[in-house]
Amino acid sequence: MLMVATGNRAVAEAVREAKPVVIAAYPITPQTGIVEQIAEYVSHGVLLSRYIPVESEHSAMAACIGASATGARTFTATSSQGLLYMHEMTNWAAGARLPVVMANVNRALGPGWNIWAEHTDAIQERDTGWLQVYTGTVQEAYDTTLMAFCIAEHNDVLLPVMVNLDGFLLSHDMQPLETVDCGDFIPPLHLPHAIDPQNPIAYGPLTGPDQYYKFRWDIERSMRDSVNVIGQTQAEFARRFGRKYGFTDDYRCDDADAVVVSLGTLGKEAEVAIDALRSEGIKAGSMRVRWLRPFPKLDLAGREVVVIDRDYSFGFGGVLAHEIKAKNHIDVCSVIAGLGGQEVTYDDIAGFIKNRRIGEESWFGVTPGV
Repeated sequence: MLMVATGNRAVAEAVREAKPVVIAAYPITPQTGIVEQIAEYVSHGVLLSRYIPVESEHSAMAACIGASATGARTFTATSSQGLLYMHEMTNWAAGARLPVVMANVNRALGPGWNIWAEHTDAIQERDTGWLQVYTGTVQEAYDTTLMAFCIAEHNDVLLPVMVNLDGFLLSHDMQPLETVDCGDFIPPLHLPHAIDPQNPIAYGPLTGPDQYYKFRWDIERSMRDSVNVIGQTQAEFARRFGRKYGFTDDYRCDDADAVVVSLGTLGKEAEVAIDALRSEGIKAGSMRVRWLRPFPKLDLAGREVVVIDRDYSFGFGGVLAHEIKAKNHIDVCSVIAGLGGQEVTYDDIAGFIKNRRIGEESWFGVTPGV
């Protein structure tokens, strides 16, 4: 079905199609539209799920953990401070190997209080064992949410997946959306370690030094195995529905001398900048990283690289820039831009590329020394 929808509506439509058994919900701007739309589907009988309106984000993830531990498909959504409130439970979901799917509408952290787009909320969760994917269009938010259930629930993975979309810039932006009847694209969930009342067993949560590291390694092993599962799922989605996705979304990179790398909607804005630069004879390209965990292999050899981070690790730098430097053994031009919804236009991005200084970091809008 064709419609015009927001990113939030797109996620809700995908959840309706995926048919989770349990949905735990707590509102927070700019995510609220997702759980409100899902609540409407449930109340009208369009979606036959158990909808649990909880008292906090911590409880939302706890409810998903409890349901998922019984082998039920689960979903929740959050943003910013809500994601931080979940932090204890996000670690538990990954450590317990529970395939929870969550939409996170990226929003800046307070103080100062800010409801606009920034990636620091999700970036702070990158070491919990969750797979993380960043979307750039309404259609991609829908398609990726569908694929997230397949990936999380695959027996080679069994890790939670966080689908990220930029607050307001995507969550509330209206774009064309084509929904699908996914049929058997998402197979039934068979959790091998599900709690079963018909087969009661004892669970011992305390893990000693002789075993704990093995559980940590098992998460890492599954994170590595997820690379193949993601590739297979994206290929199957393309075969069935005709829309292709990769670990990155590359635009005019084949012959580029300079490549700008970013996450989310900044990558779509960068495509306009690339077209403008090409018209001036500047051979530039854009690489939008979709999967932050597992972190992909990037084809950046022989190019000068400009990385735009809509996040920051104080005393360290832009997180995406440093991950690219570490993984690819290259130096980059690091630009910190778009924090707290700061406007970044295609003209600005073109300027970042033209004025790049490899090996240096700059903050867009900040005069050094001031």
